[in-house]
Amino acid sequence: MEISSIIGAIVIGLVIGVLGRLVVPGRQRIGLLWTILVGIVAALIGSGIAAAFGVAHTKGVDWIEWLIQIGLAALGVAALDRARARH
Repeated sequence: MEISSIIGAIVIGLVIGVLGRLVVPGRQRIGLLWTILVGIVAALIGSGIAAAFGVAHTKGVDWIEWLIQIGLAALGVAALDRARARH
């Protein structure tokens, strides 16, 4: 894995994670690192789901893939926030 792909994954994870946090109402008690990690995981899983449904590689911007990734990030942020609130 090249350094540029690692940096790209971090940037995409940050964007997806922040957008996922914006979707979840209220204040989340997770840090930036957790937001990035949730975003990276959501981006990877979302890309797989979009590819399985055949909507990952379309002409122009892949809006459906982005929506899937942001939805997964929102679920991940909410789940992590809820798990951390219990402790």
